[in-house]
Amino acid sequence: MTSAAATSSSDAPGRSGEGRKLFTFLCMVFGMFMAILDIQIVSASLAEIQAGLAASSDDIPWIQTSYLIAEVIMIPLSGYLSRMLSTRWMFTISAAGFTLMSLMCATATSIEEMIVWRALQGFLGGGMIPTVFATAYLIFPREKFNVISPIIGLVATLAPTIGPTLGGYITDYGSWHWLFLINVVPGIFVTLAAVTLIDFDKPDLSLFDHFDWVGFAAMAVFLGSLEFVLEEGNGEDWFQSEEIVLFTAVMLMGAAVFFWRAFTAREPVVDLTAFSNKNFAMGSLFSFVLGIGLYGLTYLYPVYLAGVRGYTSLQIGETMFVSGLAMFLTAPLAGRLMSVLDPRVMMGIGFAGFAAGTWLMTGITQDWDFHELLLPQILRGSSLMLCMVPINNIALGMLPPQMIKNASGLFNLTRNLGGAVGLAIINTVLSQRQDFHYARLQESVNGARAPVTETLAGLTQTYQSLGEGAGTAALKALSGMVTKQAFLMSFIDVFLILTLLFLSLLAAIFFVERPKPMGGGGGGH
Repeated sequence: MTSAAATSSSDAPGRSGEGRKLFTFLCMVFGMFMAILDIQIVSASLAEIQAGLAASSDDIPWIQTSYLIAEVIMIPLSGYLSRMLSTRWMFTISAAGFTLMSLMCATATSIEEMIVWRALQGFLGGGMIPTVFATAYLIFPREKFNVISPIIGLVATLAPTIGPTLGGYITDYGSWHWLFLINVVPGIFVTLAAVTLIDFDKPDLSLFDHFDWVGFAAMAVFLGSLEFVLEEGNGEDWFQSEEIVLFTAVMLMGAAVFFWRAFTAREPVVDLTAFSNKNFAMGSLFSFVLGIGLYGLTYLYPVYLAGVRGYTSLQIGETMFVSGLAMFLTAPLAGRLMSVLDPRVMMGIGFAGFAAGTWLMTGITQDWDFHELLLPQILRGSSLMLCMVPINNIALGMLPPQMIKNASGLFNLTRNLGGAVGLAIINTVLSQRQDFHYARLQESVNGARAPVTETLAGLTQTYQSLGEGAGTAALKALSGMVTKQAFLMSFIDVFLILTLLFLSLLAAIFFVERPKPMGGGGGGH
């Protein structure tokens, strides 16, 4: 009896400690959710912000671009800062800064102010994302990964997916200011939780004495210029623009200096040695491609629904919510499968499912609606979760603890860069292939063909109330039909490319080593 009581008493502090650790981690995950959500929630409502700030159409994209450039600089830097300041102060500063900048964005009265606050919001918020990933694999033992990994995988994929939905609701029922104000109260809670509960490690302030300022500046120039070129390239017709050529040259110079410092500095701001681990390198490759699929389809579906179906942002959000729901429902299944399946098999199922979803989209027509998009969206959401969970574990779960903080920044950077590269390629393919298909369709639309003359006659009859202008209106309508068809055909080309891309990953799985059943993970202080 006495022995049992003693055992129960000694177990209680352990259970209490584990519960506190999990609660702290969930608070951090919520902060990461806000940081990832913020880019998509705003993208759905740029028109409302433009009207509210009386901004020009040339300036308004910088609300997104400034955030993305700043975030992509912070993400790889976060590993060094987390080691220097400790997880507690790194995350507290990030959460507090993100919250304050959200408030400043809501109070902005000009586009110039908004761009500055958005850049600072992206820079500060970007530190939360890799810090959460690193914490997951540092403080929890290996046997908990099948529970913890689905949580961070769900947040990383769900937040950008439901962003348009949430943004549509907020601007429909409130004002654009609430896109930012919605972060304030949760942000204060996350900040207080971070400063009072996080105690996983200690700071190493000696790292500040060896901080590689040259390497940091070169990285900022390299990644900032790369993000700018990818964001603006298609709109500026790529290398036909002197500005794109200039920033490409600056990017290459920044990259040369950055990689030189990465291999020669005493304490490089970004340690690249994690790439010598085969599974981390393959996991980062998969993360890059996953970024293309995640952000690419989050972009493509709304473009189709708005441009072809004429949906409002709220209707688009409600249609796309299916993918988010599929992710949410698949997360616990993915966690369960992690404990019974080889992660390489899980990735194979996920890649094949994603390819099947994009293949179905190659049959898209101008009449496709919610029901036709239902299965492709379910496949997309479920497959992303089945991919993300094992990829996280393959990349980060097998590394030595001392490498995880730096590696987490690199791993998350690959997903963001995948999204940026994917969107640049998708926009370029859409534009060029639409021109190609329009030219080919135009060749076949001539008065010598009976279907063309019949269609034109029918349209002229429709516009007969315009009198002499009926013929001109009919020709414009016919041109619009050709343009829409060319637009759809370019979409089919993009979905075919995505299908082939994800099928190619099935071959890459053979280069992944199966994780050992023991080792890695856990603990915390």
